[in-house]
Amino acid sequence: MTPSDQREKSIVRVTLLGSVGNLLLLLFKFIAGIWGHSSAMVADAVHSFSDFVTDIVVLLFVRLSSKPKDRDHEYGHGKYETLATTFVGIVLLCVGVGLFWEGGQKVYQHFFLDQPLESPGWIALAAAVVSIVVKELLYQVTAWVGRKERSQVVIANAWHHRSDAFSSIGTMLGIGGAILLGEDWRVLDPLAAIIVSLLIVKVALQLVIPAINDLLEKSLPKEMEDEILSIIRQTPGVGSPHNLRTRHIGNNIAIEAHIRVDGEMTVRSAHELTREIERHLRQKYGEETHIALHVEPKK
Repeated sequence: MTPSDQREKSIVRVTLLGSVGNLLLLLFKFIAGIWGHSSAMVADAVHSFSDFVTDIVVLLFVRLSSKPKDRDHEYGHGKYETLATTFVGIVLLCVGVGLFWEGGQKVYQHFFLDQPLESPGWIALAAAVVSIVVKELLYQVTAWVGRKERSQVVIANAWHHRSDAFSSIGTMLGIGGAILLGEDWRVLDPLAAIIVSLLIVKVALQLVIPAINDLLEKSLPKEMEDEILSIIRQTPGVGSPHNLRTRHIGNNIAIEAHIRVDGEMTVRSAHELTREIERHLRQKYGEETHIALHVEPKK
């Protein structure tokens, strides 16, 4: 089995684990929310449903991004994974905004319209506790696989798991406060939801902005470009690397640069020199790094 196949298998396995967990949780939350008369828990169930949908998206896009280069995609299919990361982040952003809006409406109705908030049942509180434990475990496992396989979309999905755990913490505090502290404290539920929603929006933006930058061909950070130029300069016989262009292609990077060599050097020697540079760059940034070097004679 090739490293690419192993990577895909690992990503698919952890995503399937998350999707099964999300499916079971959303069913449990819907039942607990309806049975326990908790609108907060029903909203939490909707959040779990969004997790389940993004799991399916991840499974589809990871298979596409793992495909080898072909005639129509000569740089590979890595952008599919970046596109999936963008989708997951946007869904997460929408969920965060939705939770903020819902919580804000309840707070407004409570304080300004003097509308009473319904007291939830104990089963809703139990569902919130179970959700926190399960979703945090799924986050830890998924984030570990994402870091190990250097997968943007798996890390994004891991944060989606954690955002659901955050949401459930707010739900647990609100439901617990409403049950234990009485009618005057039922507003804790929507207040906690507002705080959690802001955390979710922050995480979503941290995922979406870098992914969109990759789709728009943003260059690598200056520190990385300086490091690339330093590696090229360290190769004997090479001078004045310039016209450096860099970008991300999914989890891999592309490097294009011009280098100057002795004008009397043979084509074979110049070719060996570029292969030496490519070897050093791939040792640093991975075997799938796309490298294009243009050779010019020294003046």
